[in-house]
Amino acid sequence: MVSIKASYVVTPKEETPKGLFCLSESDQLWRWSHTSTIYVYNNNNVNVNVNELVQRMKESLSQILVHYYPLCGRLSWTEGGRLQMDCNTKGAILLQAESKKTIDEYGDFSPNDDAIKELVPNIDYSQPIEDIPLFLAQVTKFHGDGNAIAIATAISHTMSDGASRSHFINSWAKLTRGDALGPHELPFLDRMVFTASSLPPLRRFDHPEFKPPPLILGRTDNIEEQKKKTRDVKLKLTAEQVQKLKQKANIGDSESRPVSRFEAVGAHIWRCACMARELDKNQPTLAKTVVNVRNKVNPPLPKNYFGNALASTVTSTCCVGDIISEPLSYGAKRIREAVERVSNDEYIRSQLDFVAQQQGMDKIRTQFLEKGEYKANVSFYGNPNIMLVSWTSMPAYEIDFGWGKPDYFGPTVVSPFDIGIVGPSPEGDGSVVVFLCFQIEHMQSFIKHFWDI
Repeated sequence: MVSIKASYVVTPKEETPKGLFCLSESDQLWRWSHTSTIYVYNNNNVNVNVNELVQRMKESLSQILVHYYPLCGRLSWTEGGRLQMDCNTKGAILLQAESKKTIDEYGDFSPNDDAIKELVPNIDYSQPIEDIPLFLAQVTKFHGDGNAIAIATAISHTMSDGASRSHFINSWAKLTRGDALGPHELPFLDRMVFTASSLPPLRRFDHPEFKPPPLILGRTDNIEEQKKKTRDVKLKLTAEQVQKLKQKANIGDSESRPVSRFEAVGAHIWRCACMARELDKNQPTLAKTVVNVRNKVNPPLPKNYFGNALASTVTSTCCVGDIISEPLSYGAKRIREAVERVSNDEYIRSQLDFVAQQQGMDKIRTQFLEKGEYKANVSFYGNPNIMLVSWTSMPAYEIDFGWGKPDYFGPTVVSPFDIGIVGPSPEGDGSVVVFLCFQIEHMQSFIKHFWDI
């Protein structure tokens, strides 16, 4: 059990701009609720005084928010289900907490586990959106004589993607440990560089990523699949296993670019899901993913662009029988083709224009439905489909607040429908950790196939 010892509303240390802040079409496309991650530190070689630590973090957060001042504002709804952001300096939230449990009692910090939820800032989504902070953090001291602590952060997805989130947390950590930020480390906030390219917007491509994905044969909606129970597992692939999957995924493929680590592991997840579900061999299926497009638009976005610079993409629709019976390279190539579709400026700008054309955002905005909340008109990428996300490039294990690098990093929540997040491992040797949420009735079979590499 965790008790909150102190709660701080943190605002910028200096005066910052006020008023409405421009959001891009990419910001509008993603769910407005928060992405929560946890960093666990267990360094017995460093003496951590939690009270002093939290005060340092509070001071450095006030400093970093001068540069990241939009995180102190609040969202509100506008016409057509769109969002606007008001830089009203209502502040970010920093919590200091203590747990009655030792670090070992939390197990492996699996996402969605009841135990891990108490380490994460509690966000009341029943209150008006105008009252919900965009950034929250909780520092929790574990019980015992050691120096184990957890830092959990929650950032509204409207405000940042994974790359922006990592850059912000890293900069905050750097200030906390007493280092200064260089000019290149300050955020680029102007989102006008990543908005619709024309007025009126033009639609130049078909954009299958915004069309409803396949349903199970014979079904007219996906409500029954949404209601099925899921659970989360963490599955670690060693560097050798990843390399073996890459070799299989590149066999017989003469394309100029080899299949990447994520594409190979993603194809393996997709294939295992198809085998575990035991669907008709003619069942249509596809995989969805998202791509960081900072260096794919023309001109490229600054590396320190703060916001969502993501493009969603889907594979071509395949048959379950082909995903299972064909070599791994078959599925991997479909994923690579999907990634490469959003690797040119014209397609990405067309996607932004498509979003700008929408009179209502509900049908195309990425949903994050909790169990017990079911909607028939949203795109559902659970059975017979799969959602794949890459976190492999995040420098999560470099985040040092002054007492060393984290021993563990991961999401605290994974979508309650079939999804695989491919994340980095602490070893940094090419191994990966797969955070998987999957239907319980198929989980045992999935795991059995997953280890058949």
